[in-house]
Amino acid sequence: MIDEALRAILVCPQDRGELLLVGDEYLYNPRLRRAYRIDGGVPVLLIDEAVDITDDAEHERLLAAGRR
Repeated sequence: MIDEALRAILVCPQDRGELLLVGDEYLYNPRLRRAYRIDGGVPVLLIDEAVDITDDAEHERLLAAGRR
């Protein structure tokens, strides 16, 4: 799990917006539909390694599972 102090300052490297925490797996930017993985508790906030979410159902699932 990501430490809350760290979580409070993390933003999307592309648009500098807020990210949703989805379990222990992803930080999700719903505006750009990009998911950044969390590897061993460490967020990987590299634009080139983000996953684009094109499926509407997956986007809705991530939104529902995410917390601010």
